[in-house]
Amino acid sequence: MQIGIDVGATKIESVVLEDNGNESHRERIPCPKEYTSIVSAIKVIHDKLQNEFKRELPIGVCHPGVHSPQTGLVKNAPNCYWLEKKPFQSDLRKALGKEVFCENDANCFALSEAIDGAGKHYKIVYGIILGSGAGGGLVIDKKIVTGPNGVAGEWGHNQIPYFLSKKENFETTSLREAEIESFISGLGLAKRFNKQYKKNLKTNEIFELNRKHDLDAERFIDEFKINLAMSLATIINILDPDAFVFGGGVSNEIDFLSEIETIVKKYVIGKEYDGVFLKPKYGDASGVRGAARLGRTTIY
Repeated sequence: MQIGIDVGATKIESVVLEDNGNESHRERIPCPKEYTSIVSAIKVIHDKLQNEFKRELPIGVCHPGVHSPQTGLVKNAPNCYWLEKKPFQSDLRKALGKEVFCENDANCFALSEAIDGAGKHYKIVYGIILGSGAGGGLVIDKKIVTGPNGVAGEWGHNQIPYFLSKKENFETTSLREAEIESFISGLGLAKRFNKQYKKNLKTNEIFELNRKHDLDAERFIDEFKINLAMSLATIINILDPDAFVFGGGVSNEIDFLSEIETIVKKYVIGKEYDGVFLKPKYGDASGVRGAARLGRTTIY
């Protein structure tokens, strides 16, 4: 048995996972928006579960951002700013008096789906998270690949392929406006659609209009399909994953994955791709399940 903890912007979710993948416990509580309170809440959860199961339980924690290998501090966690520049893993180890394995939430999503989820039959699994942002995680042979800087898989912060972006009129000189995330994430889609069509819609409402064959929404989602497909093609040209597993709120709106696969082939070297595009087996639960798998499943 292993404890998995998922720290998000609004919740802390916990699970006790058996080696066979069965869950012996699952609970969700609101996440405090104060750093020391989060550490204390995780200690309370850990101590409660060890008392309940009457045994020493390994623990893994997933969260937005990553621990910098250089400083040991959390970086790239804008949605959980209270974790930024904090020694989260070190403080958890001190509070719990034991080894605690921390990892990025997208990496844990990919790990869960690669071990016993939708991607369990594949060697190279790339987890795609399309939510308010655009994140990703890379798993090879059931092990997370983090890289020496802890940012492997973060495809959403690359710039959108040039020949699509060159027609955009960026308001500032910030490279963030040209990032893939700005074109395919939930926040990015809503911002661009509302600016272009003088509306005030949420991302799910734009997808709903597309399903109702609204011409503006259809035109916009067609462009989204191309931006997504071309961005995925850059991953394929570098890593050639056997499987992509799609998670996050925007992914839940996508009911045209087969169409994306077809478009991707236009941009991949050789115009061929034999990998698969999959929906996750465990959905939003994959992060916490992946956290419970940490400890022996991370490599460079």
